[in-house]
Amino acid sequence: MFILNANEPEELAVYLKQQQWLQDDETIVALSKPGEGNMNCVLRVETETRSFIVKQSRDYVEKYPQVAAPAERAITEGAFYNKIAASKNVQDAMPVLLGTDVVNNLLALEDLGKTNDYAVLYGLNQKIKEEELQELVIYLNGLHADFQKTVVDDELANTAMRTLNYEHVFEYPFKEENAFDLDVVQEGLQALAVPYKQNRELKDKVERLGSLYLSKGKYLLHGDFYPGSWLKTNSGIKIIDPEFCFYGMREFDLGVFIAHLYLTQQDPNTVAYIKEHYTAFNDLNFTILNGFIGTEIMRRLIGLAQLPLKTDLETKGALLIFAQNLIIE
Repeated sequence: MFILNANEPEELAVYLKQQQWLQDDETIVALSKPGEGNMNCVLRVETETRSFIVKQSRDYVEKYPQVAAPAERAITEGAFYNKIAASKNVQDAMPVLLGTDVVNNLLALEDLGKTNDYAVLYGLNQKIKEEELQELVIYLNGLHADFQKTVVDDELANTAMRTLNYEHVFEYPFKEENAFDLDVVQEGLQALAVPYKQNRELKDKVERLGSLYLSKGKYLLHGDFYPGSWLKTNSGIKIIDPEFCFYGMREFDLGVFIAHLYLTQQDPNTVAYIKEHYTAFNDLNFTILNGFIGTEIMRRLIGLAQLPLKTDLETKGALLIFAQNLIIE
């Protein structure tokens, strides 16, 4: 198996030419990491005339090698890109797929440029602009509407990745003993989390929400629609990393989206904007939507997938209470 390695440009050049992703007369002049991704090994390949992205998934999470993950997730991501190419509005908001190598779980993608994602919002000193919010809502409108199914089937079921995500969203944060000391993140956070880990009613509600997440649906979802998947480019916001994609309930994408607006302390008008401009908002199940919002907030505060959130313990405590109320009420 070919292993992507930034320290072996000559081997990479041979591989890329074998895949016909690099021309015979092209030379790699630079290799670099395009960002701080969690799941995969990702490199920017630069030649004298262009650049593109290569992305390989392995049987573990790149940032957390001790965490096992489905090795073929990049191939599912490639299938998503092939699917959305049929919708100009959705494709224009995402990189173009240049090639897929199913043997080595590797993708070649359009390079969107040396950009930053929206993780800067977690510093709490920046606000998302209305035109940016508009682009994000337009993307979800297109994704959910243009690829809606009339009959539920197994296309892009992505079962292994959803099982992994289920554990980290709906189970792991609510276990009393999960071998993760939250005080390493912030002193006092472990004690703050205990009442939620011991709340049977809350855990039962989260378990039911998890079952809904694992169920099949008729809407194509990005599956991880949060600021780390949004890139700020010269041509507007671009959406990346749909490796958690699946056909499911629209409420999940919307729930994750709205949860991070609360986590980053955006103006309440941002949530009102989504309610007004997401085309099918009134058709959603608000109990399920609120449940997904609350679960995403809680898992980001007391789970393994921590954010670079610059806030104090008191604010986290208030967010946890708010999230619990969304789930239970």
